[in-house]
Amino acid sequence: MSAASVHRSGLDPHFAPRLEAARSCVQPMRLGTINRVLGLRFDVEGLDLPVGASVRVTDRSIDLWGEVVAVGENAVTCMPLGEVKGLRVGARVEGHDRPATVGVGPQLLGRVIDALGRPLDDLGPIAGLAEVDLDGAPPHPLRRAMIDEKMSLGIRAWDTLIPAGRGQRVGIFAGSGVGKSTLLGMIARNTAADVNVVALIGERGREVREFVENDLGPEGLARSVLVVATSDSPALVRFRAAFVATRIAEHFRDQGADVMLMMDSLTRFCMAQREIGLSAGEPPTSRGYPPSVFSLLPRLLERAGAAEVGSITGLYTVLVDGDDHNEPISDAARSILDGHVVLSRKLAHANHYPAIDVLASVSRVTNAVTSNEERNMLYELRRLMAAEAEARDLIEIGAYVPGTNPTVDRAVAMKDGIRGFLTQRVDDRWDAVRSFGRLGELLGAAS
Repeated sequence: MSAASVHRSGLDPHFAPRLEAARSCVQPMRLGTINRVLGLRFDVEGLDLPVGASVRVTDRSIDLWGEVVAVGENAVTCMPLGEVKGLRVGARVEGHDRPATVGVGPQLLGRVIDALGRPLDDLGPIAGLAEVDLDGAPPHPLRRAMIDEKMSLGIRAWDTLIPAGRGQRVGIFAGSGVGKSTLLGMIARNTAADVNVVALIGERGREVREFVENDLGPEGLARSVLVVATSDSPALVRFRAAFVATRIAEHFRDQGADVMLMMDSLTRFCMAQREIGLSAGEPPTSRGYPPSVFSLLPRLLERAGAAEVGSITGLYTVLVDGDDHNEPISDAARSILDGHVVLSRKLAHANHYPAIDVLASVSRVTNAVTSNEERNMLYELRRLMAAEAEARDLIEIGAYVPGTNPTVDRAVAMKDGIRGFLTQRVDDRWDAVRSFGRLGELLGAAS
């Protein structure tokens, strides 16, 4: 009823604005029914919804949300945000043609939430959050800020020999059990970033509390937001956790903060999308991954980086399958990211922590974030390490004759000092300036 019709009817004119507001809140309910439940998916007929729309199953004692992942001629294919147990053919489904949202705000600092934004830390609800769409846009390629400022991570070997830049995106490539979570915890406590956003995707349930209390600690948690989707969560929840964490990081970045986004692991995000894609009918390609996995990776990773205001420095762990660093996800991620750090199982077995294989690791922003003096020092140490690695077999069998190669002789003489420089206790705090000073002392003492 318009304002004119209200006037003609003789009703109170002040009623018209209230009526219009009420009408804007009323939307017709879209209803459909389940016609098939297969594996991790359920198909719904009678709903005309696009991919990404939300659905809600309300049948008897079931109240289950899901998302449309594929559209057919007579039905839409949905994935659940919970267990499919109890679903049946004929169950009523409500359709909601609206994008997924997440709550953002400074109230998230120090909290642990799931992929749906619900608190997991028993600290009560999080009030006052602003709802924003889950899908964000990456910074404009020509308006991105240049990566020309060093970002101290608090890891001596990393800050000096594989320098990180503000807004860089780095992959941490490693097999299982070589110290990825401990390394991320050290960075969260020691980094110069303003805010940490940590996404634990597909982690074992028992490791979440260990990471919060042991690796992160109260100091790290105070300026962090944790988004958790454990390995027993549905594929859609594990998939969504990566985008929720990225969207929260974008919010803090847009406020002008330098954000450290840590995602453990990118591989399990891809595995979740593999489950979704195969359930939706996509054909499997390399190692069973459907094409959508390789199109989603750049969509996710390009959203991190330096923007016009603020920055997101992204650290993404990649769980290499069978320690094969050329498997499909590792290869695709390495081609998108701005550098990679390799954690070595051999070094971990030798109690060398953090187990960073410096010679196998690369930062693509080294020249942009270091001075000439710093580059000379890091190149010198890498040269000595490479010379010692090349001659190691000869040295170990006693076939190397001292004096044959002065560089190898110097590297052998410095071996213990280099190892002491590259290893670091979990509770050691370093910044980039102090680390380069220590590197200069190491090289100066051996010259």
